[in-house]
Amino acid sequence: NYDVCFDLIGETWNPLKLRYQLKNVRERLAKNLVEKGVLTTEKQNFLLFDMTTHPLTDNVTKCRLVKKIQDAVLTKWINDPQRMDKRMLALIFLAHASDVLENAFAPLNDDDYELASKRVRELLDLDFEQESVKPNSTEVLWAVFAAFTK
Repeated sequence: NYDVCFDLIGETWNPLKLRYQLKNVRERLAKNLVEKGVLTTEKQNFLLFDMTTHPLTDNVTKCRLVKKIQDAVLTKWINDPQRMDKRMLALIFLAHASDVLENAFAPLNDDDYELASKRVRELLDLDFEQESVKPNSTEVLWAVFAAFTK
């Protein structure tokens, strides 16, 4: 299932256009999320520069997403990454690569924080190449995870 990563941005996977697809990913993601109503576009002045920012339109969505991530690594933890929901697995890796995973775990009590961090570390320590060749595995997903964690 090649479209797991591209469902959020509404694009399809084309290995021949990889160079193009990797350019301006942040801007294209933001544009598509603005079109879907998840983000808005604002201009903010940072000292000398006017910057375009994309704040959330609704914090309820963010809170639900944070809760889903917390549940995925705590109460609904599946010890086998091959059996985990691919979208949730991708979201965990993306949150880690974006350095926002700690923010999602910040409201947790100390024990839950440690457990969640330990489980994410287990995912990050996997041999992605080995995971990609397992039966029913999505090779491109594991390749993306490998790229995110380097």
